[in-house]
Parts: sequence; structure tokens; C-alpha cells
Amino acid sequence: MTEGNFVDYVKIHVASGKGGQGSTHLRREKFVAKGGPDGGDGGRGGHVLVRANKNLWTLLNYKFKRHFKAGHGEHGGKSNSTGAQGEDIILEVPLGTVIRDTETNTVLYEITEEGQEEILLPGGLGGKGNSHFKSPTNQTPRYAQPGRPGEEKDITLELKVLADVGLVGFPNAGKSTLLSVLTAAKPKIADYPFTTLKPNLGIVKHRGFHSFVMADIPGIIEGAAEGKGLGHYFLRHIERNATLLFLLPADSPDLRKEYEVLLSELERYNPEMLDKSRLVAISKTDLLDEELESMLKEEVRETFKDVPVHFISSVAQQGLQPLKDALWEIISPDKNAE
Repeated sequence: MTEGNFVDYVKIHVASGKGGQGSTHLRREKFVAKGGPDGGDGGRGGHVLVRANKNLWTLLNYKFKRHFKAGHGEHGGKSNSTGAQGEDIILEVPLGTVIRDTETNTVLYEITEEGQEEILLPGGLGGKGNSHFKSPTNQTPRYAQPGRPGEEKDITLELKVLADVGLVGFPNAGKSTLLSVLTAAKPKIADYPFTTLKPNLGIVKHRGFHSFVMADIPGIIEGAAEGKGLGHYFLRHIERNATLLFLLPADSPDLRKEYEVLLSELERYNPEMLDKSRLVAISKTDLLDEELESMLKEEVRETFKDVPVHFISSVAQQGLQPLKDALWEIISPDKNAE
């Protein structure tokens, strides 16, 4: 899927259908002079529903069509015939979609499970026919209820990528290259910052026919939590990743500072992100000779005392299997529980 087709934030307008009007029909048949009321109820207006679809990865369907309206219920008929229900509108969205009320910004639903279906707006109820209002003192009521009107609302659909591992790092840290080597994904790769403008997903194959999903998130810069660079556009995608893999290039002038800036931006955006399990991978180690690599390992041992560190080279494909083993060891309890 091209970057232009990845849509993760849209605002749409939805409206449910109006209920049908109840009938005021009076029964008239040969040899039945006063048959009484037999008006049927109006049909319910169509609902607006949202349904999870695991085969979707983007909100592209809602990029160009922004207005969705369910069908109206039909009016009741004679012989106590109930009107047909209005046609429902079903909005299919990918897993990880958050649905908000645009006006109040309150979260209505979070779509996280395949087959999950929720009613966004209920259709208006159909009106009762005149047969409901007959009584000993009013045997031929000539009135019925009108249908209830439908509802309208502006909603925001926001996709948060669901992945087992999220790649976190500064622009040009080598995230896209690592994803392209570990998976069949083909992200855009170039020697300049912000090559990746949209999240990319790939499936990493592991030993014993196991696999897990890895997400390449656009690079973080200092001040991202306030919206600098690509800001909130990508930070929300990290929220649902089970594990964070921090990618720091071996040619960085200050590994400790880079790591602290990344942690700081995540904390400022959402402090709960620091509760996620995390690993550090020192990338581009093919640029180092043995002496420099030995010195760097000593420095890293002092800097990252509480976090597992792996030295890798995506280009030379060095250290990748131990990295996959370490990631699988962290996420496998969740995988085995599925």
C-alpha cells in the first residue's frame, strides 16, 4: 500500500433513518360494516453501525465520501401490517480504530476485536398504528403516531496501529531498513530525514512458524509531543504497541541523550508509554571497526543498565536473529494467550 493510500484520521457526518408513520386505516370489507381500526405500525429507521474488519489497514474508504445516511422506515399499512425497516448503514473500519464525537471529543467506541459491531446512531422508532389506541369509549380512533426522527452527528475516526513491536527512533535511525530486512514490507528508504511519512507494518517470521507484527513509525524529533515535526500524527500509533524497540544509530554523537529525548517525548505525550516493555538496538554497526565497536559496547554497558541492548546491522544482516529471539521472548506470553 502506498503512503498516499494510508489514511488514519477522518471526520465524517452520519445520520440515522426516521421511523415510519403509523397507519390510520379502518377495516372495510364486504358484509363487515364496522370492522374497526387495523392500521399497522411504522417501520424503524435504519441504524448507523460500525463493524471491525481485520482485512482493512486504513480509513481510505472515508477519505472522499464523508456523509452517510441510513434509510427511513416505511409507513404502516392496513391489516395491521408493519412498515419495512429502513436500510442500515454499516461502516467497516480496521482494528485499532477509535471513534470520537467530534463536537465533544469524547470517545464513543474503541474497535479492537474482529467482528465487533456497535450502534453509532439508532434509527428512529416507528409510530404506532391506530389499532393501538382503540378502547371501549373510542372504538374507531382516526389518529396514529408519527415516526420518531433519526439522529445526526459528526464523528471522528482515528486509527491507532495495532502491532506487537513499535520501532522508535530519530529520523534516519534505520527503522525502515530494519523493517524491510525482517519482513516483506517495502517502506520508502532514503538518506534524508522523514523518509517515512506514514506508519508501515510488516510481519516478522520467527522460529517454529511463529510470527509477530512490527510497525515502523515516522521518526521522533525533540518537541514532538507539542506537535513539532510530525508530532501527534504518529505518536498515537505507538500507544497500542505491546513492546517498544528503540533504534539508536552507532554513529550518533550521544546515544544517552538520544535515548533520553525519545523517552521524554513519549512520557510527555502519554506517561503510560513508559510502562511498556522495551529494548534498545544499536543500528548501523557495520560502520564500526572492531576497536570502535568494543569501545561502544563498553559505553553502552554503562548507559543502559536496565534495558537489554542488541548490536545490529540491517545492511550486513548482523545480530538480527538474536534481536528477534529477544523480542519474541517478551511478546510470546501475549501471543500464547490468544
